[in-house]
Amino acid sequence: MSEKGVQVIDRVFDILELLAVESRGLGVTEIAKRLALNKSTVHRILGGIMDRGYVEKTEDGIYRLGIQFVKLASERLSNIELTTEARPYLSELTNIIGQSSHLAILDGSDAVYIDKVEVVRNLRLYSQIGKRIPVYCSALGKSLLMDESDKVILDTLNECTFIKMTDTTKMTPEEVLKEIRQSKSRGWTIDDEEHDVGIRCIAAPVYDYRDKITATISVAGPSTVISKERDEEIGSLVVKYARMISEKLGYFVR
Repeated sequence: MSEKGVQVIDRVFDILELLAVESRGLGVTEIAKRLALNKSTVHRILGGIMDRGYVEKTEDGIYRLGIQFVKLASERLSNIELTTEARPYLSELTNIIGQSSHLAILDGSDAVYIDKVEVVRNLRLYSQIGKRIPVYCSALGKSLLMDESDKVILDTLNECTFIKMTDTTKMTPEEVLKEIRQSKSRGWTIDDEEHDVGIRCIAAPVYDYRDKITATISVAGPSTVISKERDEEIGSLVVKYARMISEKLGYFVR
């Protein structure tokens, strides 16, 4: 990035940080005066960030922080609350099954790990906090889409670049949609060695107070332990713990 570009970014944040401490807002003239900037520069920058919802303008020409900051802060706080509430249940689930458990959220067409509880003796899974995994070949991803309409699911899957990770990877949006729909009645989804050979994963959605899927939890491990014969047993446990986390987030289980 050029030096000029960096300077513009600095000015954007200078303005935002100034407005953050002025709850009543400020006019262009006052902003320019306090930051020693040209009024036309301030007006141009305000126009750009106002279009994105980060600043709003009152009828009398006063600028203040916009609703977009509230949304961003809300998302961040929700994730902090989510990981805090979920951690004890992930630990318990890991202790019961003896395999690693995960917590993930949806971002575009990926599931993103935001917490995990590992078992030291377990073979090391390639899951780090912040890692992204495509929804089409992960139990976590399929679980996050469980309540969406067919159109939304297909639109999300069509954003994916389908890569045949293993012999069992499903390679079309329609195949994945069919599996998600079949999974809904039982409440849990599965990755049957679709992302990594020898690794199976079972996941269930976590709901918030709005009755919306906000995250998902899973257990994953060797196919010899998370075996097909144990799918119903482990699936029921994962659903149980996902619901307990949901209740902590204000979800009313009917």
